[in-house]
Amino acid sequence: MPRYAASVQYDGSLFFGWQILKTGLPTVQAAVEAALSKVANHPVSVICAGRTDARVHGCNQIIHFDTDAARTERGWAYGANANLPDEVAINWVKPVSDDFHARFSALWRRYRYVIYNHPIRPAHLSKGVTWNYRPLDVDRMKEAAEYLIGEHDFTSYRAIQCQAKNPVRNVTRLDISRNGPLIVIDVQANAFLHHMIRNFAGVLMTIGCGKREPIWAKEVLDAMDRAQGGVTASPCGLYFVDVGYDDVFDLPPSESNPHFIAPLMPL
Repeated sequence: MPRYAASVQYDGSLFFGWQILKTGLPTVQAAVEAALSKVANHPVSVICAGRTDARVHGCNQIIHFDTDAARTERGWAYGANANLPDEVAINWVKPVSDDFHARFSALWRRYRYVIYNHPIRPAHLSKGVTWNYRPLDVDRMKEAAEYLIGEHDFTSYRAIQCQAKNPVRNVTRLDISRNGPLIVIDVQANAFLHHMIRNFAGVLMTIGCGKREPIWAKEVLDAMDRAQGGVTASPCGLYFVDVGYDDVFDLPPSESNPHFIAPLMPL
């Protein structure tokens, strides 16, 4: 059957993660498959580039699905969006070759973690940012982040229940910037471990507020022991923002996301 790739954006605050659950609780994958199945007039299953946890958001989650239903690219996107909840939208759909795989063809993934650093909690975007009332020193956080760049064993920065067989990942980018009360941690790697970004954020915020010195990020890394890694940060504020593929697949370029911080760090 012909294969299609698509880009999905979603507000994860009301969902129990991306992957369909046996319990029947609402997930993003379940919503997307139900919508595409209505457009195709037959059951459609999708594969994603990277599964996200409960309350984690997506801006450019790439999926693929196979179908023999004849629809235009516009028909797929607009038809699916008409059947999706307000918290989920298809950005685009396009045909791809059979050798494209949303997960296994991916060269790298990128996440952003958004912190609202202010004494008063935010009324707006309360589920879209993580609030930290303690003043955070971005320069200290940047110094600590340097220890996490490169190929390392990230055992200390993954969840205890992480199922990945290999804890080694290659972090090619870890930028931190501030715009007013918003602090953004921008991370790109070949792949990520369960809770890896949230554990990065927990360590970096601890360093930023002065409880630990920047070298602690390396000490945690070298320990290869999750118990040494401190608190796992909240899923609120975490966004799956981009994924890279070989140019041969000719996928549309991603936009700068999430939209409310677009002027801060363009892609």
